[in-house]
Amino acid sequence: MCPQTAMQPGQALEGLHGIHVVPHAPFALEEIDEHGDLQSTHERTVIGANLLMQRIWQQRPPCLRPVHSCVQGDQTPMEMAANVLTSLPFIALGIHAPRKNLNTKLYANSLIGVGVTSSLYHSSRGKLRKYLRWADYTMIATATVCLSRALRNENPKLLMAASALLLPVQPLMVSAVHTGLMEVAFAKRALNNPDLRMAHTVHKMSSLLGGVFFIADDVFPQTPFLHAAWHLAAAVGVGTCNKLLE
Repeated sequence: MCPQTAMQPGQALEGLHGIHVVPHAPFALEEIDEHGDLQSTHERTVIGANLLMQRIWQQRPPCLRPVHSCVQGDQTPMEMAANVLTSLPFIALGIHAPRKNLNTKLYANSLIGVGVTSSLYHSSRGKLRKYLRWADYTMIATATVCLSRALRNENPKLLMAASALLLPVQPLMVSAVHTGLMEVAFAKRALNNPDLRMAHTVHKMSSLLGGVFFIADDVFPQTPFLHAAWHLAAAVGVGTCNKLLE
């Protein structure tokens, strides 16, 4: 073998049958998908961006995750009946709530929605239950937003817009923010209006008791009737809030 042949292996193969050597063959940076189609650089970029967004969404913090269905509770017919019956006071509170303007009407109707949704959730079974659990929390958050708006027309528009966006995915956080706004408004009015001080005292006690029952229901899920007790404490607290709208 001469040096020229060794330096040019392509020439040594040109005489062989069935082989055709293309000098400087252009290798395109293209991928072939499962259907045998060529994917362009733009398509790969789009796919990569979509995968990146999916990973970011899957790794989002817990505060941006939706509420999952509660697997505990309503384990016996008596517990289910207690939870349904203690949901009905919210409907009565909504019916008798003041309806002086659009904001108070929305709040009154949202209370009725809380009672109806809670009753449906606690009486449900199967796959429908997880959707009604989400609807239950979302309806509670909606009621807190409506109450906050009825008490404070000067709420920042940015806050209300953010609440509307987060309402479907994180209703508990929305409830906490607007409940805090309501508590501040209640305390300020009770200081200036002696007629509200008794209602405010009852409200504080019922809210504290309701918070204890809510946490206990999560920590001790096997204990019956804790959720029903939370319903009653929350109903008392809501009833005192109606005093602010009269």
